[in-house]
Amino acid sequence: MGITERFFQFGSELNVIHLPYRPNGFCIFILGDRTHFVSRDSSFWLEHEGRKQLLHVLLDRGYTIFNSNLYGRHWGSEKAVLYARQLMHYVLKQETLNPKIHLLAEGMGALIADQLLQSSAEHIRSAAMLDPCLDLQAHFESEKENKFFYKQFLRETAQSFGVSEKEASSLSYQTITGCRTRVPVHIWQRTTGAPYPYTLHANAYKEAREKTGSKTDITYHLLENPARMYRAICRFFRSHEKDL
Repeated sequence: MGITERFFQFGSELNVIHLPYRPNGFCIFILGDRTHFVSRDSSFWLEHEGRKQLLHVLLDRGYTIFNSNLYGRHWGSEKAVLYARQLMHYVLKQETLNPKIHLLAEGMGALIADQLLQSSAEHIRSAAMLDPCLDLQAHFESEKENKFFYKQFLRETAQSFGVSEKEASSLSYQTITGCRTRVPVHIWQRTTGAPYPYTLHANAYKEAREKTGSKTDITYHLLENPARMYRAICRFFRSHEKDL
């Protein structure tokens, strides 16, 4: 079957592109959560059993998939959004693909996805989100309740946003605005054990978008049958590929 993935460096960050055996012409940009990474020869989505299964399901359906280390725990910083936008254009120039891409965002990756939906909607076909973090200000307020996690959060945001930890403690972080976009969004949300409470993130995001007439759906699940969820994500992407 030949090469199935290619690791490359673009600017300062390491990236990987996964190549299907029978390409369908569409691509997916993965935006990972806090534990995501891409190294010179591996990635979180290759090492995590569940995410690897989803990756293979999507590849079997013919999707070209790319993923970036994206500054690690970026928390939706401006530099990460800019890099994501530049990487999208780079991949589309290098590969023979439909110019509108799908987004697959998990956790804090949804902070990037939401900003791309607002600034680059013309390049995005659809967005699937898994247990998303969409209101960073709300997450910041909830982290204050645990001293250890709060200090860790301040260290990460200070590094990502290029400020001191003291400045990070008084920043106004990204929140839900409900910007109007015609790009469809579907959220798959765990009802138990999710790191970002759906009442503050997924539900609030759906409500804000629906006020502007933007299409947003949520599927709640218990992760009892991940294969069913993976098939549903494929169907969601496929349902938004009729208009080229």
